[in-house]
Amino acid sequence: MRRVHSQPRPGWQRITQDQGLVFGSPGRDVNGHPRPYWDESVHYEFDLDEILALEAQVEVLHSMCLHAAEQIILTERFADFGLPQWSWEPIKQSWQRSDPYVYGRFDLRYDGRGPAKLLEYNADTPTSLLEAGIVQWHWLTDTHPDDDQWNSLHEKLVERWAELRESLPTGDLHFTWSGADASGEDNVTTAYMQETAAEAGFHTVALPIEEIGYDTELERFVDLAEAPIESLFKLYPWEWALDDEFGKRVVDSLPETMWVEPLWKAVLSNKALLAVLWEMYPGHPNLLPAYIDDPHELTEYIKKPKLGREGANMTIVGAGMETATGGVYGEEGFVYQLLDPLPDFDGMRPVLGAWIVGDTSAGLGIRETPGLITDDSSTFVPHRIPQH
Repeated sequence: MRRVHSQPRPGWQRITQDQGLVFGSPGRDVNGHPRPYWDESVHYEFDLDEILALEAQVEVLHSMCLHAAEQIILTERFADFGLPQWSWEPIKQSWQRSDPYVYGRFDLRYDGRGPAKLLEYNADTPTSLLEAGIVQWHWLTDTHPDDDQWNSLHEKLVERWAELRESLPTGDLHFTWSGADASGEDNVTTAYMQETAAEAGFHTVALPIEEIGYDTELERFVDLAEAPIESLFKLYPWEWALDDEFGKRVVDSLPETMWVEPLWKAVLSNKALLAVLWEMYPGHPNLLPAYIDDPHELTEYIKKPKLGREGANMTIVGAGMETATGGVYGEEGFVYQLLDPLPDFDGMRPVLGAWIVGDTSAGLGIRETPGLITDDSSTFVPHRIPQH
């Protein structure tokens, strides 16, 4: 794994915009100066054997997470996850029905010297999909056409949707995101998912979640044309939905209306998962020690809110690196994970976002920040596998 400087393509801004990358607040460089969200003046190179090892590790993590979900649901450990009590039984039913799932993103610490370590799992609403699947692929074919990339995201998403044709009620599929996301990232990510489903043969309709209607007489969700919503891909976190009356209706609509990602993902997209994994697989090479609501033996740790997003409300303790971020999370409780600082490449710290589609590892996206916490000021940089 190496960080390499290279010349950006002439007109790269227009090229990436034409590919849909129309959002992204600027990142920061080592000196705190703004840098573009997409930065192709640097990229990471990997050897093929590194990528093959990472692919295998991601599939192992995925299967461990499914085992953990089963364990959490069997032992009814929902209180540890800060989930409302009325949602526990529906979560269990969603798991028992095997409600279908499409994708997830593992955020990994990796420096090329040892196994990847799981920092967190974005199992419900992962973003940076367009950048990883499309934008960096075009960068590779434009700049290093003879090289390779860990990237079969697009094909695998289309394949996965095609597989789900069997388990979804009809060939009609709605797509929704929150119009409250001012960056536009959720809208773009949802539109890209919609494109992959359309390619798999679905008839697709998109609308913001705020515009989903409810027909009280027929007791079902409808779109703006009053058509019933029978299957819905949502880029909207389960824990937000479970927080209000809308969420109760969503849960009541299962399984007649199928929501993707499924309700059982609420236990995997929660940082308490990290502690359960450590209990189930203590000492596993791809895990860091983690505990719920108490640091136990850890003297250097990162304290994460169970439902935190974008690096908010984190506290780092130890190694002379004390730092904390603000935000609105934490009432639901915290997880304490051993501090294993992201590696330093030229003063920047990359986090590897490794994608799983269905049960198969599917690609890699890299975001880097000058600080220890990867937040919404990170920069996305491409990668390649040189063909020697």
